[in-house]
Amino acid sequence: MITVSELVKGLEAFAPLDLACSWDNSGLQVGWKNAPVEKVLVALDPFEDTIREAISLGAQMLVTHHPLLFTPAKQITDDTAVGRSIALLMEHHISLWSGHTNVDIAQGGVNDVLAERLGLRDVRPLPPENLLRIGTVKEQTLEDFLRTVKQWLGCPGLRYVDAGRTCKKIAVGGGACGSELELAVEAGCDTFVTGDVKYNQFRDSLDSGMNLIDAGHFWTENPVCTALAAKLQSAFPDLVVQISEKQGDCMKFF
Repeated sequence: MITVSELVKGLEAFAPLDLACSWDNSGLQVGWKNAPVEKVLVALDPFEDTIREAISLGAQMLVTHHPLLFTPAKQITDDTAVGRSIALLMEHHISLWSGHTNVDIAQGGVNDVLAERLGLRDVRPLPPENLLRIGTVKEQTLEDFLRTVKQWLGCPGLRYVDAGRTCKKIAVGGGACGSELELAVEAGCDTFVTGDVKYNQFRDSLDSGMNLIDAGHFWTENPVCTALAAKLQSAFPDLVVQISEKQGDCMKFF
């Protein structure tokens, strides 16, 4: 019998909690440490639709990238999405583990998977935070690289600035890493791929002479679900591990 605590131990061997940023809240969010687990659902977000998917599948545990509890909750009621989600998890005896910035930084985590998905070679972490990854691609036009990003991430659109350079030395940061722009510039990158970029960050990137591509928060992080599922299946061969089929980007294009 596999227990919640054994799964947590395996997940945190891959992505130790001490890698997480100080403001983060990763780890076991809701659950029973000694409860048995036969089936796990892996998803990017712990939203109500994902929890209901776990219920329909008969999963005893939900593993997500984004935490459900991020700021201190003063009340747990059905008036809020977080309250309803916690109530659903408790009612159906489903444990929730979330690995956020520790999974971003971990070897084989969000940013390594993103670099691999985009075909980067000679990939390495970018100090001092080791959050971003940098690597190289065959030198190509920005238009050609934009086509690659859109195709391999499956995103419906891209926002970008063209600094007039070809693409060869690439930095990537899944989610919202626009604040790390200066690190990518200092590392000599000609192109940076991330999500949730602010207007002033696009302008700063253009002024610094670096192409900047916003492929969306969901699309730059979602590939890690496959990696998390694979890690669990490898460590616990008897476990049934499924990736969410209900999740998607809540932001749409018109």
